[in-house]
Amino acid sequence: KVTWVKVNSDFGSIFSTLLPGTTAKLEPPEGGTFLDGLEVRVAFGGVWKQSLSELSGGQRSLLALSLILALLLFKPAPLYILDEVDAALDLSHTQNIGRMIKSHFPHSQFIVVSLKEGMFNNANVIFRTK
Repeated sequence: KVTWVKVNSDFGSIFSTLLPGTTAKLEPPEGGTFLDGLEVRVAFGGVWKQSLSELSGGQRSLLALSLILALLLFKPAPLYILDEVDAALDLSHTQNIGRMIKSHFPHSQFIVVSLKEGMFNNANVIFRTK
């Protein structure tokens, strides 16, 4: 239960950083406990979506990234490598990923491969290729 509570909290925090004005949480199925599994719930402006199929492809990408990073926060590593996680996203979402990494992972290092300028705005060091 400790893992679920921590991951759920981080998941919601990361997702709302990536998509301001949203809420996300992991809930047990109706009538069940967390041991029966977890379902992803998402709200935009306080309105809960009935299904993840209501989300756009970019929103689903950010949701998946949020869950992965929340799991990584539970047992942090000193180094992460992300390869073009922003490829299908627009510039504002790319900038939000950079800000989220800075705010949620202050003691970890990231090697991020990206073709988008928005990611570079949050970097401490940039290596470019031509």
